[in-house]
Amino acid sequence: MTPTPRHPALSATDPDLAALVGAEERLQAETLRLIPSENYVSSAVLEASGTVLQNKYSEGYPGRRYYEGQQVIDQVERLAADRAKALFGVEHANVQPYSGSPANLAVYLAFAEPGDTVMGMALPMGGHLTHGWSVSATGRWFRGVQYGVRQDTGLIDFDAVREMALKERPKLIFCGGTALPRTIDFAAFGEIARESGALLVADVSHIAGLIAGGAHPSPVPYADVVSTTTHKTLRGPRGAMLLSREEHAKAIDKAVFPGLQGGPHNQTTAAIAVALHEAARPSFRDYAHAVVANARALADELLARGFDLVSGGTDNHLVLIDLTPKQVPGKIAAKALDRAGIVVNYNTVPYDTRKPFDPSGIRIGTPSLTSRGLSTDHMATIADWIDRAVTAASKDDEPALTAIRAEVAALMSAFPAPGLPA
Repeated sequence: MTPTPRHPALSATDPDLAALVGAEERLQAETLRLIPSENYVSSAVLEASGTVLQNKYSEGYPGRRYYEGQQVIDQVERLAADRAKALFGVEHANVQPYSGSPANLAVYLAFAEPGDTVMGMALPMGGHLTHGWSVSATGRWFRGVQYGVRQDTGLIDFDAVREMALKERPKLIFCGGTALPRTIDFAAFGEIARESGALLVADVSHIAGLIAGGAHPSPVPYADVVSTTTHKTLRGPRGAMLLSREEHAKAIDKAVFPGLQGGPHNQTTAAIAVALHEAARPSFRDYAHAVVANARALADELLARGFDLVSGGTDNHLVLIDLTPKQVPGKIAAKALDRAGIVVNYNTVPYDTRKPFDPSGIRIGTPSLTSRGLSTDHMATIADWIDRAVTAASKDDEPALTAIRAEVAALMSAFPAPGLPA
């Protein structure tokens, strides 16, 4: 008897694309996903992302639309915004940004003029492109100045940050990034922003789920605006939110629409609402704290195997590994790990002497494996796999990578992923 396809309409209409979706489902099920910005969403989030809300155009905001027929859509957006405000304890939430980069662009449009000075963490030090880095539009349209981390500790030097802020007097200061393994001191950034006359923007895209689950301090008491994606640790769809005090609500809303985009993606808004509802449950707090516990345990196991970790470890979901002592470039190691069924990304490390497309490090994280139910008991095994794979990469030992992949698949089969076929 032929089994019913998981996506029957898609399979009937476009079997080629259906086959690719099936292949991706198998890949996500069988591999150990360690990219810290990836996760598994629930079946409920997946369902919300594929509803008939896709069919609606809804330019404007609830009660102030440019299209009729918004009786239901307005309720969906209000539900998502209200849940965001309750979960993060903010006065205003805009849930329309298409993704994290457009959300950050909206902040610039709301509060800065072209040519103004903006301050953020340098990309090679762990910052994000949209925090004023030179190759980004934000670094071309604004005058970006960057702070970094100390070379000896891998930690932010707040005396240096304060000195730069008082000298440069930026309009905006961004804190947060994409490769920061330590707790962000939002209070220190807030004090520097106030002293220098800047608005503080906390980009918490990577750690929003940890904040919601009480596993990382919140920036809300200190930041004028909080920008975040809704996937990553928050386990929602690929979207974004801007959270703020009420005094900034009008400027932010006007910057998002009509400043940068037209109609919101209503199916994504609905999925955001579902994810926020899930994040308000006690089980989500357990998940958030387990993400951190797993990352710390994995870091300790890697240290025990001679790996060099930026800042010496982690406080959150992310571990940044400098492979220089292992004499294996990050790109070679990442590709070898991928062949071993362990998905990571190669990444620059602070003060990297190699080029960004061929850097010295790899970046790993624990959100996905935690969502599958793996615990600290499994971190020694994972560290051993990483160690063996990096060693195999240095020796071009393909059979060793094949053996690891089989071991990975066996463990993954015991921990089904949310949202994937059983």
